[in-house]
Amino acid sequence: MNNKTIITFAKWQVKQGNLETVVSLLKEAVAKSSAEEGNLKYEVYQGNDNENILMLFEEYKNQEALEFHRNSAHFQEVVVGKIVPLLENREVIISSLLDF
Repeated sequence: MNNKTIITFAKWQVKQGNLETVVSLLKEAVAKSSAEEGNLKYEVYQGNDNENILMLFEEYKNQEALEFHRNSAHFQEVVVGKIVPLLENREVIISSLLDF
């Protein structure tokens, strides 16, 4: 198993009129995700020019920790089940630090 730290960048475009609901659900997702043993960081940013753009920055100990997160009940129920249907667009980039 690769033990490199995994970074996830996600850009969410929230459908008009759904921002308050998404932010409320996201608070629960962030709290539960941050409590995961393999989660090192979970930050959410909001666009200055467009408040319906949310950027998530997540850092995990390794690929196994990311898989644990993505398979967790709270991720599946809250993010996939409740938040994703309220998004117009969702882009996720999974990456690792480039070592020079």
